[in-house]
Amino acid sequence: MRKAKQPLTIGWREILSLPALNVARLKAKIDTGARTSALHAFNCQEFKLEGRAMIRFEIHPVQRNNKKTVLAEAQLLEYRQVRSSGGHAQTRPVILTDVRLGEQQWQIELTLTNRDVMGFRMLLGRQAVRDRFLVNPGKSYLQSDNHEHS
Repeated sequence: MRKAKQPLTIGWREILSLPALNVARLKAKIDTGARTSALHAFNCQEFKLEGRAMIRFEIHPVQRNNKKTVLAEAQLLEYRQVRSSGGHAQTRPVILTDVRLGEQQWQIELTLTNRDVMGFRMLLGRQAVRDRFLVNPGKSYLQSDNHEHS
């Protein structure tokens, strides 16, 4: 009988990247209470490209820094009702994009929302980590280095 491969363990926060969105380093909170992942995005504008619904948005990838801005575009998957941790329902745009954490890269659904007042620019939800990682809530940066970025 073959032994199943043991999933990697990650901490409650990790540094990841979003290669297709030109975000090389982003501090994310691993949130198993959230079904979907969420990214801080603002100035969202829907447009069409070759008949496909697209969305253009800006990202502040560095926590507590509103000066560094990345402009990104992605195909718009849909709009979805999401209930925030405060219980408020919000309709958010949803995109599919690659996320890279340590040596692993995979595709996730990502909702776009203004997280200016939140501590983390991104939440990595349970759908993104399911069957891929175990989460150790007492540790940080188990699959990434946490040296500060400029």
